Amino acid sequence: MRSFSSDDYLKIYSSVLTLVFGMTVLGGLSAQPQKTKFDEIEVRRIDIVEPDGTVRLIISDMAEFPGAIVKGREFPFEARSAAGMLFFNDEGTESGGLIFGGSKNKDGKVESGGHLSFDQYMQDQVLSIDANEENGRRRSGLAIWDRGDYPITEAFDAAARIGKLPESQQGEEWQKFQSLHRGDAPRAYLGRSPDRSVGLTLKDTTGRDRLVLRVGADGSPVLQFLDDRGVVTSQLPIADKH
Repeated sequence: MRSFSSDDYLKIYSSVLTLVFGMTVLGGLSAQPQKTKFDEIEVRRIDIVEPDGTVRLIISDMAEFPGAIVKGREFPFEARSAAGMLFFNDEGTESGGLIFGGSKNKDGKVESGGHLSFDQYMQDQVLSIDANEENGRRRSGLAIWDRGDYPITEAFDAAARIGKLPESQQGEEWQKFQSLHRGDAPRAYLGRSPDRSVGLTLKDTTGRDRLVLRVGADGSPVLQFLDDRGVVTSQLPIADKH
């Protein structure tokens, strides 16, 4: 029988290491993430997140739709009862969304709507497109808002606190909150009203109408200028005083 020298053992050892290294490299290449393809999937909610877990997009049915999320903290938002998707910024704070829904209520009346909005940083929506119908009244349009320079979390915390108070005290507490948190006001609206008129309304920084351009359901146009009390100061065509 042939005896093995130390050189022979070194050659065998080297060959085994080379083989193991090659298998490891090839195995690692084959273990790279693969794209999974589906013809059809059925889910109730999808959360799209960054590698660190920061949520960037949520797609959900009505049952699993979340409340308002600010920097990963979720606040109750019972008024939002719809399916759709929410957009989030780099910090995991909601920055807009697309929601929709529609059905007939117990009286057979249609209640439906769609809403696309974009939010100010750490605040509520500043631009939205809406279309809705309720009890035969239809409205659709584009709206623009100003928002105050305070985080919306202060409004959420105030809602939780004020909601625990007797109803007789809630109105006064909200007035106190609003006196210290100024800047929220609708500024413009372009759209169709339930009376079938269409128009453009421009408002001042307090939310008062200052210029209104409208075409009525009968086709009659009007352009109005208003003062800070809401009084029409001039109009085209000139209003008939008789």
